Amino acid sequence: MPVKKSSVSETQTATQVVATPKKTISFTLPRPAMPKSWTPILMGLLLVASFLLGMLFTKVQYMSSGSGYVAPSAAGQQAAGQPTLAPGKPVDVTVGNLPVMGNKDAKVKVIEFADYQCPFCEQWFKTVEAPMIADYVKTGKIAFYWRDYPFLGTESTDSANAARCANDQGKFWDYHDYLYTHQGQENSGAFSKDNLKKFAADMGGLDTSKFNDCVDNAKFAKDAAADLSDGQKAGVNGTPTVFINGVPVVGAQPYDQFKSAIDAALAAK
Repeated sequence: MPVKKSSVSETQTATQVVATPKKTISFTLPRPAMPKSWTPILMGLLLVASFLLGMLFTKVQYMSSGSGYVAPSAAGQQAAGQPTLAPGKPVDVTVGNLPVMGNKDAKVKVIEFADYQCPFCEQWFKTVEAPMIADYVKTGKIAFYWRDYPFLGTESTDSANAARCANDQGKFWDYHDYLYTHQGQENSGAFSKDNLKKFAADMGGLDTSKFNDCVDNAKFAKDAAADLSDGQKAGVNGTPTVFINGVPVVGAQPYDQFKSAIDAALAAK
């Protein structure tokens, strides 16, 4: 029995070839026309695609202009134009001028370069710093130091200065912790000068008049900038970067990696 062409009301058709043991028969199958109701959906998708492409183009231009846009990696926030640290190779890096947490005479010194706005630094604060303090700082096995690496914008510099203003009254680590528990989007106003002053008032234990003057006058901005420069000289190219007796561990890696590195440094002494 011959195969008839199927009737097609639409103007578009597709030809399909079916092979049989004796001969090849060609016939046409209907291809449904696109419902008119899909048109607004497709237009919407095209608009979204155009918007996303525009955002990508803007970010590429921003990076090319050297204005400081940096995309986060999987483990840390990356800085532009910095060399990559060699894994496992000790680096000559000093402890800075902020107060040590733990035993300053400990055989192992842990130095963190970080930015208060960096979300990976916040992750490190929550998942690594807390157990590290319990296991090694409170037991006197390590000395833990913070150094500023304020590279993500104005609010990075302002928050670094504010923490140093708190340090001027003996409250550095308290304010450091408060910043990480009140982090917002980068340069969104979360660390505006008004909010930084409010943090001091809410935290308590500070002369707020003296603190506010320190924030307004950016009293320690040069000190924070000096830390950033020292970090760059040491090869820091993203945050957090942690030096364990000079050996860098980059990014918000799992605590076990830092624990292994600290244990190795303790065993080597």
